[in-house]
Amino acid sequence: MTSLGIQPDVLLARLLVIILGIPLHEWAHGWVAHLLGDDTPRLQGRLSLNPFLHLDPIGTLMILLTGFGWGRAARVNPYRMTRVRNPRVGMALSALAGPASNVLQALILALPLRLGLLDSLPQAQAYRLANFLIMAIQVNIGLVAFNMLPIPPLDGSRVLAGVAPPRVGDLLESLEPYATYIFIFVLFILPRMGLDLVRMMAVPLQRFLIWAVLGW
Repeated sequence: MTSLGIQPDVLLARLLVIILGIPLHEWAHGWVAHLLGDDTPRLQGRLSLNPFLHLDPIGTLMILLTGFGWGRAARVNPYRMTRVRNPRVGMALSALAGPASNVLQALILALPLRLGLLDSLPQAQAYRLANFLIMAIQVNIGLVAFNMLPIPPLDGSRVLAGVAPPRVGDLLESLEPYATYIFIFVLFILPRMGLDLVRMMAVPLQRFLIWAVLGW
């Protein structure tokens, strides 16, 4: 147990996601926007895997303490995504790329477990490595489940705006100026009032994705 009250294997898995998972997540947002014609991420230096360019202090601390969290949002401009007709579709594709990168990482981390590659190792070593991989998979999937919530400014709200009827998209876009306040209210205040919307919505998706990745 570390000074944070977290098992060492869990802490190492969360650190792996902070060093790799978050940078890939934010890079993926910018990379897809860049492919669609938006040069904003390149001009802001966000087409890089340097973790320090992508980490948000509070989001990083949340990952360390809870396994849920976020990175420093990569700024994109959907009106510069000229390779798609609808700017909202461009924004949705860019937003979806981040969680998709974490699903891909989880699938790669699951390969040694699914293919039985740890069976040749000594039992204690195999157990510890398997536990580490499972923890890293769970944190990556936790990022997906958290970021896909349809709450501004999370990725899920932008994906929803891109696929929902225009009226829903208009509503979600109208909430963007207040996104920080909505986020704080939903994440920190509502749970103190006995309504943890984040956990209610994220945990079922997290369980489904873990089942899809690990098969249990």
